[in-house]
Amino acid sequence: MQLAQLKEAIETSSVAAAEAPQGGALLKLLTCGSVDDGKSTLIGRLLWDAAGVTEDQRAAVTLASHSRSVNGERIDFSLLLDGLQAEREQGITIDIAWRYFETPDRRFIIIDSPGHEQYTRNMATGASHADIAILLIDARHGVKRQTRRHAAICDLVGIKRVVLAVNKMDQVGWSEQRFKQIEAEFRAMAESFAFAETTIIPVAALTGDNVAYRSTTMSWYSGPTLLDYLEAVDPEIAPSATPFRLPVQLVLRSGDFRGYAGTVTSGRIGVGERIVDARSGLGATLRRIATMDGDAPFAAKGDAVTLVLDADLDISRGAVLSEVARRPVNADVIEARLVWLAEAPFDPEAGYLLRTATDLTPVTSMSVSALVDFETLASAQAHGCAVNDIADCRILLGRPASLDLFRDLPLTGNFVLVSAIDGATVAGGVITWAQAGAPAVGDNVLVLDRALLARGLCADLGDSPSDRAEFSRRAQEVAVILRSAGIPVLIEI
Repeated sequence: MQLAQLKEAIETSSVAAAEAPQGGALLKLLTCGSVDDGKSTLIGRLLWDAAGVTEDQRAAVTLASHSRSVNGERIDFSLLLDGLQAEREQGITIDIAWRYFETPDRRFIIIDSPGHEQYTRNMATGASHADIAILLIDARHGVKRQTRRHAAICDLVGIKRVVLAVNKMDQVGWSEQRFKQIEAEFRAMAESFAFAETTIIPVAALTGDNVAYRSTTMSWYSGPTLLDYLEAVDPEIAPSATPFRLPVQLVLRSGDFRGYAGTVTSGRIGVGERIVDARSGLGATLRRIATMDGDAPFAAKGDAVTLVLDADLDISRGAVLSEVARRPVNADVIEARLVWLAEAPFDPEAGYLLRTATDLTPVTSMSVSALVDFETLASAQAHGCAVNDIADCRILLGRPASLDLFRDLPLTGNFVLVSAIDGATVAGGVITWAQAGAPAVGDNVLVLDRALLARGLCADLGDSPSDRAEFSRRAQEVAVILRSAGIPVLIEI
């Protein structure tokens, strides 16, 4: 599934399907961080103290806690989140746990993600849904490698507001000095990312200090409790006038009726305005906007609609309808940052497909140029990547696809990479650069084939996997330079 469309998982889950009251803004909240930092306990405590737990649930958790506890007194709040038998036996989160609760001021969907490195792909899936992330740190241990990886993934999927919950403050004697050390380290780390806001709160999940109620043992802290912050925060970051986009999911035909169905991913469009199919350049005037509740005068981001035009466009699923002035790039070469999710490492000889909003495009070639070093958060030159790595890569597509840069329009600027053999998802990423205009082979097109490159630029390379990856990388680098100089190039390696 594509990063943007992973939203379907929550929409089909029993948690998200539960009827939610109409009052209060909905906030989708991710918890992440290293294993054993207390994510499930923190959220369990938040639910327990914020009336997110029924009396029957309280009784069941109390009974289960007493049967597992040595002294029979302490409530195990993680039982509210750890639903799988394997999770309860191991004391860790494996799968994503979804919980809905509400307060008088807001409705919440909590996405509790696993902390173990083995389940990073689950965390990435959860992060793709979230408005805000709570990143936990154990006050005794500070920032870990997995903390940096989770922060990098939050940045990768476009989360702009991050709360650092410095947990287990009771285990460090409620030390203000220790909190300040961690705060300084995290703020220095956060400068490597594009977070718009970072808020740091000292908490103790087991005792409830600064979770839903203000701590009486940390009088040196004057900021909000975790619940106070979550009830007040606005997840939207400086909304701007974005261009209209509707990836076509289905073309509906019935008699004389022809409509293009999909969900608006950005911007707004009204009846009477001109729109264009980004890939073909074919345009028409919007004659009607059909919805489940009848016709509407306009459609905006998030609306599922069927657009009826005054002319039939020869398009199908995968096309992107756009406003005329600001269109997507019909790209055949992209640069991207991705998180590798498959157990099998990247193989430059394997077949991959690029899945965007509603489109599926064959990948002609792909090369990795760098990996994120989770100790320094800098990019280090590399030619391959393995499970849980975050990599920078260049991808050459078999045909142009209508794409945006992630920083401009996240929902049409992200993708997943799937195996061409079995359709399994191998990576998810965001587009950082895109180039249009792959030429067809002709008299005026320079073809970079394997024989030509092997005689010159790549003469020093052998047939090992690393050399094959470097061969592909050099070919694409040359193609980009030549295209920038106005020379049509086609790679055939």
